[in-house]
Amino acid sequence: MLVLVAGVTVAGAVELPKMFSDHAVLQRGEKVPVWGWGDAGEQVTVEFGGQSVAAKAGEGGSWQVELEAMEAHAEGRTLKVTGSSSGGVEVRDVLVGEVWMASGQSNMQWRLAQTERAEEDIPTAEFPGLRMYLTPNVTALTPQRKVGGEWLETNPENAGQFSAVGYYFGRKLHRELGVPVGIICTAWGGKPSEAFTSREGLLTEPEGKALVDQLDQAMASYDEEKAKANFEKALAAWEKKVEEIKAANKESGKNQGLPRKPGMPQAPGLNPGRPASIYNAMIHPWVGYALRGAIWYQGESNAGRAKQYETIFPQLILDWRRLWQKELPFYFVQLANFKKPSTEPGVPDEWAELQNAQRLTLALPKTGMAIINDIGMANDIHPRNKLDVGERLARWALAMDYGKTGVAISGPIYKGSKIEGDKVRIEFDHAEGLKSRDGGPLKRFEIAGEDRKWVWAEAKIDGESVVVSSPDVPEPVAVRYAWASNPEGANLVNGEGLPASLFRTDDWKLKTEK
Repeated sequence: MLVLVAGVTVAGAVELPKMFSDHAVLQRGEKVPVWGWGDAGEQVTVEFGGQSVAAKAGEGGSWQVELEAMEAHAEGRTLKVTGSSSGGVEVRDVLVGEVWMASGQSNMQWRLAQTERAEEDIPTAEFPGLRMYLTPNVTALTPQRKVGGEWLETNPENAGQFSAVGYYFGRKLHRELGVPVGIICTAWGGKPSEAFTSREGLLTEPEGKALVDQLDQAMASYDEEKAKANFEKALAAWEKKVEEIKAANKESGKNQGLPRKPGMPQAPGLNPGRPASIYNAMIHPWVGYALRGAIWYQGESNAGRAKQYETIFPQLILDWRRLWQKELPFYFVQLANFKKPSTEPGVPDEWAELQNAQRLTLALPKTGMAIINDIGMANDIHPRNKLDVGERLARWALAMDYGKTGVAISGPIYKGSKIEGDKVRIEFDHAEGLKSRDGGPLKRFEIAGEDRKWVWAEAKIDGESVVVSSPDVPEPVAVRYAWASNPEGANLVNGEGLPASLFRTDDWKLKTEK
């Protein structure tokens, strides 16, 4: 007799990975793989939405089927999986719509409850057709096929823990398209892009290979017994210190803080900042799950290696596309303005170089960039305004993937330059209605001649271009705009009020270029 259990498996029953669980959202308009495990050689049948597809489990018990492309469906259906010898499982309240992965570091992970609109937006978060999957933060030495977590419906009880950027992106799509939307959150704060990229993907370029080689060297020299002995020694010292502080506090009546407890030793490959460590445990389990595309907010942890990011960030995108075997749309957030505002031109700046590396990534097809150099905070790397971030990402998806017309997808992005005597003409994409945000003169343009000495420039709008000059530079060769961690006063926008990205016309050596 087959034993059916709603949303879970029992001993001897067919097993599904966690992404196929109650409240899941499946991708519309394309074939949908469904996979799992059972008894070796058994026949497994998957039923959903009037379809019935069967497959034979392999020697290790793994199996996979494909559901034919489906239209969006906002009423929950049951996904039923049965095995000829091992029992079955039912997954309930499954919708069909649009599925996106939301990944990156802390600004993508940042919870809705922590944003400036939390008190307004959490009580009104009643969207049965909008779901989010919060993938737990774990690492692994090798690619995994199982993942923890669960699908959550959008309601006031759940929404506060959602990725705020993912939520606002998904809400915008849900409202505009009128179909269910599923957001898969795979973010981890403070982690570099190479941790989200597969080992194979990193090996395709010298910059990525160098990172893998460093990891291999660390793994080769890792002595587990020595690490354990050092940990036990450090733990004993910590325990002794804690007792001493407690005794001193009791005697003095003060409350001196306790030292941090030493962490358990782990292999270098399990460090979440190491290449492929997050990919193995949090991205690879999702490979093959049908989705429309990905959104990404990361870069802060790579700022010190911004020149390298020009290569390893595109590697990540190309790697995911290889793994999903499709040209996934990939829309990312350019870092926000941050740190103390600068006042001088020509200052080398790692943060600006990282933003520029992100801009250069637009050379890849089916990519888009949300520019947010107008919403950052000088003293906090986590801007609390996540609404504009999510909705600016959604602009790209709505226009590029869903055919929405009349949508301004971006602020001005540098297209090219031309020297015209003692002036330089800068041309932009997305430049309809160029203007200054505050109605005053354009600011934060700087110009240089062959001597590479930067000075502040005069910049005037001429149609969909900007003409830049300075009496101090009669023979200009290069222009930069907003080239600073926090380019206070940068005010070039288009008719929609969307800010222009920083850029440089030169190819002079960067601060982070080794």
